[in-house]
Amino acid sequence: MAERYEFGLDTFGDVTVAADGSTLTHAQVLRNVVDEAVLADRLGLDFFGVGEHHRHEFAVSAPEVVLGTIAGRTERIHLGSAVTVLSSDDPVRVFQRFATLDGLSGGRAEVILGRGSFIESFPLFGFELNQYQELFEEKLNLFSELITQEPVTWTGELRAPLTDQLVYPPVEHGHLKTWVGVGGSPESVVRAAHYGLPLVLAIIGGSPARFAPLADLYRRALDQFGHQPQPVAVHSPGFIADTDQEALDTLWPHYKVIIDRIGKERGWGPVTREHFEGEAGPNGALYAGSPETVAQKIAAAMRAIGAVRFDLKYSNGTLPHEAMMGSIERYGTEVVPRVRELLAASDAADAELDALAAADRADAAAAAEQPAE
Repeated sequence: MAERYEFGLDTFGDVTVAADGSTLTHAQVLRNVVDEAVLADRLGLDFFGVGEHHRHEFAVSAPEVVLGTIAGRTERIHLGSAVTVLSSDDPVRVFQRFATLDGLSGGRAEVILGRGSFIESFPLFGFELNQYQELFEEKLNLFSELITQEPVTWTGELRAPLTDQLVYPPVEHGHLKTWVGVGGSPESVVRAAHYGLPLVLAIIGGSPARFAPLADLYRRALDQFGHQPQPVAVHSPGFIADTDQEALDTLWPHYKVIIDRIGKERGWGPVTREHFEGEAGPNGALYAGSPETVAQKIAAAMRAIGAVRFDLKYSNGTLPHEAMMGSIERYGTEVVPRVRELLAASDAADAELDALAAADRADAAAAAEQPAE
């Protein structure tokens, strides 16, 4: 059913430029992010996620503060991180901050836990990079205990133990919705399944279809660990304009700025227009184009992966606030309704095929029970 699908937006609070090309202050970018979230709420979108970074090109280092401000200006949209870098944070404080957000927002908080793709938070908060893996594993283990909202007795190697400890404030109704965000390794999806937590696949390059085996592995692992089925979501970048050409031409110079800046740090060559357009094509992870082009591509990716939520990372490098607002408007009013329509048609076709297969099996079973002449 189309109503079982959700659609959201993610941003890292990329530091953007004004109409005259000047760079906005971090403070102005933060205020713009709030306005972008208010628009998303007005359009009826399901989720708004704010990433955590500690670099000059991103304005958001304290996402819960931003989300708390957004909560006061919105009514129904769910609010969460994208992602919370748990490795360099304290699980108890993360739980407290999001439980507080949940109370302030009337039960609309979610948290997406991850290791992050940047390392600045490790030296900033006094953690060793050579413990990258161990930090996340241990802290996720503790967080999985905290969300039960029962007294926690826990011991690890990298943090002080807890004994019969309750953590406040509790979530008012039910439990804090907690996802694990992964970049695409089998070990990461199995870890999420081990804890029975929903999965967010961050697909930022290459064909989304190549992540389908990881989603299947996750579902098999959930079953093997004895957990109930959990939702799978997709996070990918994009930009929507009236036409494909307008979207590509508008986005390209801003996309190139951020990709080249990160690429220089990581030893990549400069990104080319050819590569950019390839990622925006049918088999790439960039959802840039007209509403129909983007809707068709989102629907195809969700079908391939079996995802029930798609979060568009709508901020891209120095792309101006006004352009992002237009993209959000098109996403909410044109893309999402069209994706729901496409998925509803696909679900109906699948249901019809399932019914025919069931009827064939019933006929075969009945035939087998008939005595031979």
